[in-house]
Amino acid sequence: MAVRRVAHLLVQCLEAEGVRWVFGIPGEETLDLNEALDESSIEFVPVRHEQAGAFIADTVGRLTGRAGVCLGTLGPGATNLVTGVADAYLDRAPLVALTGQGDLNRMHKESHQYIDVVSLMRPITKWNARVTDGAIVPEAVRKAFSLAQAEKPGATHLELPEDVMGMELGDAGGQGWGPLPVHPPVRPEPAARELLRAADIIRGGSHVVALAGNGAVRGSAAGALREFCRSGIARFCARFWRRTRSPTLSAQRTSRRLATFMQAA
Repeated sequence: MAVRRVAHLLVQCLEAEGVRWVFGIPGEETLDLNEALDESSIEFVPVRHEQAGAFIADTVGRLTGRAGVCLGTLGPGATNLVTGVADAYLDRAPLVALTGQGDLNRMHKESHQYIDVVSLMRPITKWNARVTDGAIVPEAVRKAFSLAQAEKPGATHLELPEDVMGMELGDAGGQGWGPLPVHPPVRPEPAARELLRAADIIRGGSHVVALAGNGAVRGSAAGALREFCRSGIARFCARFWRRTRSPTLSAQRTSRRLATFMQAA
């Protein structure tokens, strides 16, 4: 019987989250994880540069609403992920970044390619953590995906030390460990009285502008927004219009009409 390691538990948790692909570049510190991926239903997709893996995961999250996953090793592997992770964080695309790391007993001293990746990722993630014990893997993975996919979506990160991933589950007392139950993210909705109050404010306004961002796209609200603007109650303006499909007009016509409207006001 093959030895089951903490890396196998992590991959089992990824499978429970519905992960189909992991994009990235393996390294010495991720060998146990890559071996576990190779034995799973998840396809590891190698890329030429970690940044490309992060952008592909970003795009998967943006198109599917489920977190894309990217992988880099320690040091330069992790730093190469940063641009794609930051893009997912700023553009509200669900993404989970995984990075390898040296053994826990190396972290207190100067060591080859060791940097504090958790601190590096903190400003560009909704949440990130170092997995210091195999026992916390199911909770850490569930939290990473839950927060990445909850409104507003974004990037999360887990750092995976080599000695923790290589630990045998029998030695860690974790033969019975498994993934936590996966629940779909709850989409926030305004209360009825808040909608009525908003309707009253709009009806009482003389120059109403509907400012829509990619939240309208994530919520599949383009049709409703189109009808609202066509009713003549409000003019439409798309935030970051160069990257957002206008549900009523082309970006050029939108900007021209908005300028005309503002001059008339």
